[in-house]
Amino acid sequence: MHNILIIDDDPDICQLLKRFLTKNGYNAEYVGNGKEAMEVLKARTFDLVICDYKLPDITGVELLQKTIILQPNVAIIIITGYSDVKIAVESLRYGAYDYVTKPLHPDEILVTIKNAIASKKKKAEPVSNKPVVRSSDKKEFIFGVSPQSETLQNHIKLIAPTNMSVIIQGETGTGKEFVANAIHQKSSRAGKPFVAIDCGALPKDLAGSELFGHVKGSFTGALTDKIGCIELADTGTLFLDEIGNLTYDNQIKLLRVLQERKIKKLGSNQEVAIDVRIIVATNENLQTAVREQSFRKDLYYRLNEFKIEVFPLRERPEDIPVFANHFLKLSNAELGKNVEGFEQCAMEVLQRYYWHGNLRELQNVVRHAVLLCPRSTIVKSQLPSEIVNPIEDFQEPGLESLDAIDNNNLKKASELAEKQVILNALSKAGNNKTKAARELKIDRKTLYNKLKAYSIHS
Repeated sequence: MHNILIIDDDPDICQLLKRFLTKNGYNAEYVGNGKEAMEVLKARTFDLVICDYKLPDITGVELLQKTIILQPNVAIIIITGYSDVKIAVESLRYGAYDYVTKPLHPDEILVTIKNAIASKKKKAEPVSNKPVVRSSDKKEFIFGVSPQSETLQNHIKLIAPTNMSVIIQGETGTGKEFVANAIHQKSSRAGKPFVAIDCGALPKDLAGSELFGHVKGSFTGALTDKIGCIELADTGTLFLDEIGNLTYDNQIKLLRVLQERKIKKLGSNQEVAIDVRIIVATNENLQTAVREQSFRKDLYYRLNEFKIEVFPLRERPEDIPVFANHFLKLSNAELGKNVEGFEQCAMEVLQRYYWHGNLRELQNVVRHAVLLCPRSTIVKSQLPSEIVNPIEDFQEPGLESLDAIDNNNLKKASELAEKQVILNALSKAGNNKTKAARELKIDRKTLYNKLKAYSIHS
């Protein structure tokens, strides 16, 4: 019987979940805060943790990180409201298996739990002392029909046959790993290892060991030799997601790998020659990180032999039907349903929504709708109310009013007024930058420059 820990400060939800899980053959218990959770996790082993993102004494992400250190093989599901989806999606970077949104639907959470435990079981299988990583399976990469998707496809075809290092830049959930895998599959290294590592999920004190490996006795807890992910990717491709999270020391070591094509395990004086192509991804601007001296300039220039930008889903609404129907197909297979498509009004809702979590959020919304759909097509009423009637706040935090500006500071007043006009145009256009630029009677490039200048993150 699988053991599940529920962490939520709402006792009603805890009791309902415990009864539901017990009825379905699981052994469940619950606690109401992070402190109690830590005590229980230190005392007993669990197969799965279901954790509310908002707890009275700690955030879900902080608790997630501590849980993974205590029980590295545990599967974790985050519970969140749609207003916190953007933050919940971020938790996936730190090792969460998935997230579910309130109100909880029994069938949906049961499917998620079964998949999470199955994934945990597969991950826990011993593989001859090698780190568990995603392999070079041929993941189906779906291209959209927008100009941005066409450019992306052309860039992949152009760079894939080379051995050049690549930086993939884009928001969380835009599919950067799928882009990296597509590059790998179209290269001469196809069929060789594709090793994907999320640098944001690596504990700082273990990152060097995970990347470069270690020898027995090199530090406390190093009971056996360990093969690092770089060596595991030999002859193939290494994908480092959220590269900006690497510590400065590990950035130096990675630069040496790129320059000399050799690695040195922790605690060893012996160098190992490797042949690996490195692709990295980031959701931040690495050039800014270089200027702020949080990312090494020489490593950035060594990695930046070619850059690919993956645009947010909200900036290419014409791609949404393509991805929605793809996720519909996957959800039908997962849930044993036979939903054929979307009614036009439902698709229009999807195309208007902001999509903080990009493709991952869209996939979850489609799966949710498929689960609820009793007919052959998904209708508007089967979409979450937060998607149908979103509340977007385009007012920038700390934005001053014109009355608060020094009357003699004409430049400041002019900039503030222009910034507010841009925010109003974005709000009116549903954050569609093409429409906003048209409304403002400027081109998209000019609008992007102004968004950057005024630090408008939309």
